[in-house]
Amino acid sequence: MTHFGDPFTEQKRLARGEGWVALEDRAVLALTGADRITWLDSLTSHRIAPDSSTQALILDPHGHIEYDLHVVDDGSTTWLIVDSAGVDRLRGYLDSMRFLSDVTVSDVSDDHRVVWVPRREGYGDRPTWLVPLEYAGLGWTPAGSDRGGTAEKYVPHRPDSLIGAEVILPRGQQPEGPECGTWALNALRIAAGVPGVGVDTDHKSLPHEFGLIGSAVHLAKGCYRGQETVARLHNMGRPPRRLVLLHFDGALPDPGADVVLGEKVIGRVTSVAQHHELGPIGLAVVKRAAAADHPVHADGIVASQEEIVAAG
Repeated sequence: MTHFGDPFTEQKRLARGEGWVALEDRAVLALTGADRITWLDSLTSHRIAPDSSTQALILDPHGHIEYDLHVVDDGSTTWLIVDSAGVDRLRGYLDSMRFLSDVTVSDVSDDHRVVWVPRREGYGDRPTWLVPLEYAGLGWTPAGSDRGGTAEKYVPHRPDSLIGAEVILPRGQQPEGPECGTWALNALRIAAGVPGVGVDTDHKSLPHEFGLIGSAVHLAKGCYRGQETVARLHNMGRPPRRLVLLHFDGALPDPGADVVLGEKVIGRVTSVAQHHELGPIGLAVVKRAAAADHPVHADGIVASQEEIVAAG
């Protein structure tokens, strides 16, 4: 559900650490078998370990983002919380990469649901994915370094924090407390500058452009598909685009609207929301070289920019 009558009240409730949100756009894959950890680690952008919670990406050969995996391992099963729209393609890809590995990939979405709780802690004995430390304002995910430095150079300061967890529950179960809508959670996500893969990204998106180096990409990890592009851009340059937070003047444009600086199109709006404190806000992906301290407009609506991914 998008809301239950009062999205602003629902936002405030989540911001206080109360309530929960049903994530009906999430699917759940379960990996079993003795090789599941090492096998998944070889395919993804972050280090995967037993009994851990990790965000990891699957990239294409050119380093563009294909899949975002919220990974939870409980010691016997590795659970993947993924976008339901692409789950069949993802499962097909994973099956094609098993070769002789002792791994079984099962889609268990018919028996499990995913809910968001606004607390960054384990939820009983249920598989629980914790938001990365960066998003929660609690520090930095251990992600190593390379010649280009550490992950901290991409997002020196986030506009706000997003504290929470995704919990895998059996169908028919739900957390205690009032249910809140997805509009409320989306507004808090946007205000914190947290990108939604598949929402804010496109087929050309690189992890660097969205501040995903560190939270979802380890800089000292072994080889995986797209790793050469990740390392080359980190060590030798800057991404061509960057994520910004826009504060609109009185109204919201439609997602997909051009972001215009002067008379030049410099990017596009990707997500929008009405925030209970900030008013109309949105995320946009713009050219890295575009001036960060100048107002822009989208659908004729003026907006100020707040830097998320550093311009230089």
